[in-house]
Amino acid sequence: MTEELHDLRELMDKEVALTVSASTAPPQEEVPAPAPAPEKRRSADTRALTQVLFGELKQLRPGTPEHHRVRSALIEANLPLVRYAAARFRSRNEPMEDVVQVGTIGLINAIDRFDPDRGVQFPTFAMPTVVGEIKRYFRDNVRTVHVPRRLHELWVQVNSATEDLTTAFGRSPTTAEIAERLRIAEEEVLACLEAGRSYHATSLEAAQEGDGSPGLLDRLGYEDPALDGVEHRDLVRHLLVQLPEREQRILLLRYYSNLTQSQISDELGVSQMHVSRLLARSFARLRSANRIEA
Repeated sequence: MTEELHDLRELMDKEVALTVSASTAPPQEEVPAPAPAPEKRRSADTRALTQVLFGELKQLRPGTPEHHRVRSALIEANLPLVRYAAARFRSRNEPMEDVVQVGTIGLINAIDRFDPDRGVQFPTFAMPTVVGEIKRYFRDNVRTVHVPRRLHELWVQVNSATEDLTTAFGRSPTTAEIAERLRIAEEEVLACLEAGRSYHATSLEAAQEGDGSPGLLDRLGYEDPALDGVEHRDLVRHLLVQLPEREQRILLLRYYSNLTQSQISDELGVSQMHVSRLLARSFARLRSANRIEA
């Protein structure tokens, strides 16, 4: 197993040397030839090396120097996987070395949990863990508003000093006490405290509490009085379709067109008494249907 590992490492070293020498060689005339695929070869060699290392790691007892050496070799061999995953988060304006460091933690967790006997390729198994660790970092630690790196690092010290002084004094320390503890100007402490607020976003509604002005929800929109009748109109529409067509028309003429019973009788060519009986019968049916629906 050790000889096979040695041969694979020599193969990778030779390939890297060939790549470097080719990039530094003087330009020559272009000769039509099939283009090599060093990236694919390197990927295949990395997979083969990873498989050999996992086979060796499985036979070693955790905590031994040899186990630590093989585990470190696995981490180093698969760092390109972490860089590839970290590159997906370039738009987050976060230092790439920090993202790679967090992704490496996910890689280490994947190495410790990986079982080569299950027949799954390690990159397939590790990628969700690496990406998940990076996403968790952005969710829990990344600032809502990006601040300069120096101010961010100083904020960590201010936060730590604040906790220590609070424990020592039994109260919240003043800005001057924090500045004296860290030997920095009070203005820098105030700037750090302001930058620390970028870790937590506050809603517009919460930001306006206590200033006496109406809240955002009170200033946007208005209460529509017609909303009170929406439920009743929907119920009436549902019940009307259960009536005969002529009774539906009479109700519409009476209550939507605001015609009198006499005008309805002229419209339909029936007596006013008959219109009155049909209205009464329609109301009885609607009340009965409403009780059944309820």
